[in-house]
Amino acid sequence: MDDNGSRVCCGILPANAPLANPYVPFQPDAATQYTAKTGLIKGTLFPCLDLPFLGMVNTEEKTDTMMHQLQALGFAIQELGLYLDTHGDDEEATELFRQYTQMYESGMAEYQQSCGPLFQKQAVQDGAYTWNNTPWPWEYRANQED
Repeated sequence: MDDNGSRVCCGILPANAPLANPYVPFQPDAATQYTAKTGLIKGTLFPCLDLPFLGMVNTEEKTDTMMHQLQALGFAIQELGLYLDTHGDDEEATELFRQYTQMYESGMAEYQQSCGPLFQKQAVQDGAYTWNNTPWPWEYRANQED
């Protein structure tokens, strides 16, 4: 019923109607991992979870630019963090998480040094707001890395 007392059709299902048949693959302890770059392309860092939809496999490689390296590291950190949420005692994954985090932080510093800030909150340098001073992502020629 709505506020006026009228019946509202909500698509009510019968009590015994199944809503879904989920399938969640089992992720073993000490699971092997793809490299960060391959994980970004595959959509998962873990080969045991690499279940391509309808058998379609993404084989397109990313270029080896600083931006793509940061994307791959950020993806790997997120994936490992999710894995560690349920496998917190996996020392190898914890160490890899730490290494990727360090690589990401140093990569971010290097990128910002050579290309400018990636995030608006990082756009104050030497007391000046510099967000508009660097090329925008769609300014392809200005953003090409040597």
